[in-house]
Amino acid sequence: MTGPLAGLRVVEMVGIGPCPFAAMMLADMGAEVIRIDRKAKSGEDNPYPVLGTRYDVMARGRRSLALDLKKPAGRQAAMRLVERADVLLEGFRPGVMERLGLGPDCCLERNPKLVYGRVTGWGQDGPLAQAAGHDINYVALSGMLHATGRADSPPPPPLNLVGDFGGGGMMLAFGVACAVLEARKSGKGQVVDAAMLDGAALLGAMMYGLRGFGAWSGQREANLLDGGAPFYDTYACLDGKFISVGAIEPQFFATLLSRTGLHDPLFTKRWNKAHWPELKERFAALFATRTRDEWCRLLEGSEVCFAPVLDMAEAPRHPHNAARRTFVEIDGVTQPAPAPRFSRTAPPTPAAPSSPGADNEAILADWGFTDEAIEALKASEVI
Repeated sequence: MTGPLAGLRVVEMVGIGPCPFAAMMLADMGAEVIRIDRKAKSGEDNPYPVLGTRYDVMARGRRSLALDLKKPAGRQAAMRLVERADVLLEGFRPGVMERLGLGPDCCLERNPKLVYGRVTGWGQDGPLAQAAGHDINYVALSGMLHATGRADSPPPPPLNLVGDFGGGGMMLAFGVACAVLEARKSGKGQVVDAAMLDGAALLGAMMYGLRGFGAWSGQREANLLDGGAPFYDTYACLDGKFISVGAIEPQFFATLLSRTGLHDPLFTKRWNKAHWPELKERFAALFATRTRDEWCRLLEGSEVCFAPVLDMAEAPRHPHNAARRTFVEIDGVTQPAPAPRFSRTAPPTPAAPSSPGADNEAILADWGFTDEAIEALKASEVI
């Protein structure tokens, strides 16, 4: 295995959302990640039909061990893996791992160097720690959902990019990497408590700074980066497709005006917010006169700060994305490539996801289980 995290051994407790995303990030960078899946019951319905298939992109790059953790032997097997791991990742509600006998106190007692990474919505403590929630709720409490969207409509769900993946999975992966570096100096592990609420709030650091300075209002679509500014927004084209413009700096804005032929004196007053609605109307009328492709031919690659708004079918085919291999195809499924990139320790293209339990015997053998121990786990229906 190559990549900057080659040699790092990670045990991932299967879940949805941020935990598998963090595990994918670590596996993409070369870590050996063993995914502990649930041992499915015969005839059990899967509420997430994509999971366990080649379309489960976030499960790529790692092998799967399906264990019955309700049985003591299953929990003991999981603990044996933990003893040899550098990192454990879990994304259950607070207390679930403790009730399984796999909480941080038990695991760190058996493996004092272990980095125990936990991700939840609300965090491990606080009044809401045990409350149910999803991405949209955590982003709402951070203040960032209120700041998103158009002024004349409720804040839209920003997919689950801000809570699950940016504020949760990425923060967990970053926290784990930090803790692993520290453990290699101190010889001591620790618990990483990644909360999607905390992460979503942190992603809003710049906006909170601007608010403190008085440069960010509490009204949506009234600020520089939320669609309020006419020169930083998306616009509809003649064919119903969209373009994005981000001409903030004066030289970029000047190029936008010159390339589009706009010479109205009103545009010299672009920083006066009182004129923003009228300027947006003029830009909207202009961009509606040509198709998206026509605007691309005129503006793409220039100093305007411009890009077409592509859908997920179009994005992988864009020449820039194709040249950089921003997307890869794995087992027939087009998906984002690992990021970021490394000049010396580039990781390989990830392997396709394993179905739950597909690698049971190989994983156990590689992690020190004898043939007799593996047969005993089979006989007791733990695997």
